[in-house]
Amino acid sequence: MIPPTRKNAEEHNEYLRKCIETNILGDGLILDSNRKKWFKEEIKSFNPNDYPESIPKILKDASCRVFGHICPVFFSAEPLTETKERRKHSRSIPRDVMLKVVRRDGQICQKCHKPVPDNEVEFDHIIPFSKGGKSTVENLRLMHKNCNRKKSNSLEEILHHSPIEHLWELRKKK
Repeated sequence: MIPPTRKNAEEHNEYLRKCIETNILGDGLILDSNRKKWFKEEIKSFNPNDYPESIPKILKDASCRVFGHICPVFFSAEPLTETKERRKHSRSIPRDVMLKVVRRDGQICQKCHKPVPDNEVEFDHIIPFSKGGKSTVENLRLMHKNCNRKKSNSLEEILHHSPIEHLWELRKKK
């Protein structure tokens, strides 16, 4: 978690003092004795030097907008992270990648194994783009428009329908 700045921590400490003085919380509820004791301990142990004056921009950019933690996705160099710059990653497939896939697959649909007319060519992400799949030659295959639309963003083709059965089958092979 990114710590609060010194200013935020001081404001919070002042809020705790006010709650103790008035015996009322910020939402209007009465301050109970357990919470009052805890607030006093927090005020007593408060040291402004434990908090940074400011947060470096790199940590702000890497922090999760929902949970506040330093997002591990940011450091994994994946194209899909929670930072604005990284969210610009697009679905577009570079022309050279398209040509390599068409050559490799011989303009044959990798689902129904029939020739694909030029006006029906679509590129399917084996691991769907929406699930983190990249637009690389290894993750793309040529398909008919209809075959691709039926698959949508499903992982059924690459994942076993029952992980426990799959593990059992692997174990039997050994």
